[in-house]
Amino acid sequence: MTSRDEAVDAVEKILRYIENENDVLREGVLDTPERVISSFEEIFSGYGENASDILDSTFNAEGFEGIVLLDGVEFHSTCEHHLQPFNGFAHLAYIPDKKIVGISKLARLLDMHSKRLQNQERITNSICDDIHKILSPKGCAVIIEAKHGCMRCRGVMKQNASMKTSTMKGEFKENSFIRNELFKLIN
Repeated sequence: MTSRDEAVDAVEKILRYIENENDVLREGVLDTPERVISSFEEIFSGYGENASDILDSTFNAEGFEGIVLLDGVEFHSTCEHHLQPFNGFAHLAYIPDKKIVGISKLARLLDMHSKRLQNQERITNSICDDIHKILSPKGCAVIIEAKHGCMRCRGVMKQNASMKTSTMKGEFKENSFIRNELFKLIN
């Protein structure tokens, strides 16, 4: 495993590369390697968490059979291909069978997956898989819309392009009436 000191040294090497061996010890970047590693510890903190701990406390659904939707939850992640940020909004839905979960748990689940090197498709699938496996709902759906730094500030440089991904299981996948009801609920 790479030590923190080795990671700080690696950032300093990257700074030397970027600045063509110019003075990376100038005031503005003197502490940058340490700051970068500190920020990485926060940005990539999702590796230290797991879904079963986040969704561990549930409540009796008390016969509720409608859609539970946490709509428009903002997130920030990092593209594993270019180490560029991407961010947007997620819509997390499920139809309870016997148990429900506090809504903050759904937001925390999104954060856990977002705070890892990612691609949008994996975040979408992973959240839906976790909800399905842990809560055993009648159906679950995850829809994510995001703008990607790798599209906006490099390469094709398309500023307004956004990517949408969705995954559906159970009732949302099998029943078009329920799926359409979900789409009407999403803002």
